[in-house]
Amino acid sequence: MEQFFASCPRGLEGVLGAELTSLGASDVKAVDGGAAFSGPFALCYAANLESRVASRVLWQVGHARYRGEEDVYKAAAGLPWPKWFDVRDTIRVNVSAIKSPVKSLDFVTLRVKDGVCDAFRAASGARPDVDTEAPAVRIHAFLTRDEVTYYLDTSGEALFKRGWRITGGDAPLRENLAAGILKLAGWAPPTPLLDPMCGGGTFLVEAAMMALDAAPGLSRSFGFERLANYDKNAWQALRKKALARRKPASGLAIHGRDKSGEALGLARENLAAAGLTDAVQLKQMDILDGGPPGDAGIMVMNPPYGERVAPKDDLAAFYPRLGDALKQRHAGWTAYILSADLRMPKLIGLKATRRTPLYNGALECRLFEYKLVAGSLRRGDKLGAGRVVGE
Repeated sequence: MEQFFASCPRGLEGVLGAELTSLGASDVKAVDGGAAFSGPFALCYAANLESRVASRVLWQVGHARYRGEEDVYKAAAGLPWPKWFDVRDTIRVNVSAIKSPVKSLDFVTLRVKDGVCDAFRAASGARPDVDTEAPAVRIHAFLTRDEVTYYLDTSGEALFKRGWRITGGDAPLRENLAAGILKLAGWAPPTPLLDPMCGGGTFLVEAAMMALDAAPGLSRSFGFERLANYDKNAWQALRKKALARRKPASGLAIHGRDKSGEALGLARENLAAAGLTDAVQLKQMDILDGGPPGDAGIMVMNPPYGERVAPKDDLAAFYPRLGDALKQRHAGWTAYILSADLRMPKLIGLKATRRTPLYNGALECRLFEYKLVAGSLRRGDKLGAGRVVGE
């Protein structure tokens, strides 16, 4: 049994753990930023191919106690790196730490690299070259207070890079975070789904792939293909099975809207690149003006926030109008709004039934759940307005 660690956006650890368990992983333990698990080596093929929320899948290849940087170097130099990949492969080393006493992670990164290269020199007289931009092999070291763990990256490029995105537009939502939000929302077909501010269409693509049972990693390559123990036949068999189960794209109750025709054009391009043109219904419409595409369903949105995307004064005026539009026109729906703007929950005028801390890359956000329920007219309500379930 091999030991692995899968990273994910913070806040989605539980979702990731459930995914890994469903794939046959053993000893799954969710921790901050990911989940540790064990299984045969080929399990990393399935995890890379099938996980919708993982960021990377790392294979643990070494572990040691240390007191200083020299111990970290010696532990790296003592591992059989030439057994795992070829000296002609370029490498990149990444080091992260929690409560480590080392003074410089950059220096530790250099020492780990030195250890790997010295292991190759001792075995063959040659050393691998470093490529920080597009390495063939990625090596990770993780330091705690007195322990260092070494990993080989079986993913290569981060797993949120599915291979379908043509363009992201402004502040694109990472694909694995979008998939995780859909899972946190409990969405599954045939429940209608609406993204009324769809931008480049990340929620739409991820939802359609879920509905059609399309493995998220079908259109890309992985780091494990460069490792010496790569079993090409096993990988091809797994991939062939995933291709066979994918349902053909057809009309789904997945709706994307945006007031910008340019944004809808970006969504259309991304859907086409993913082979999902016929699966999602797009319509140019401002959320402040239009109603939902049905009596009930789940709404997900990632409104603009921050100086780069929209001016603060414009957003301060927009949030109350958004709250009014949701109350008045979307009774029966449950809305999930991702925002990093701390003013949004107060200005929107709705009572959240749930708040989930999440990260979009390094940006701390909150996912707010609002259950919109039709109710009687009350003092201060506008005609036709709904009410919101309290916390």
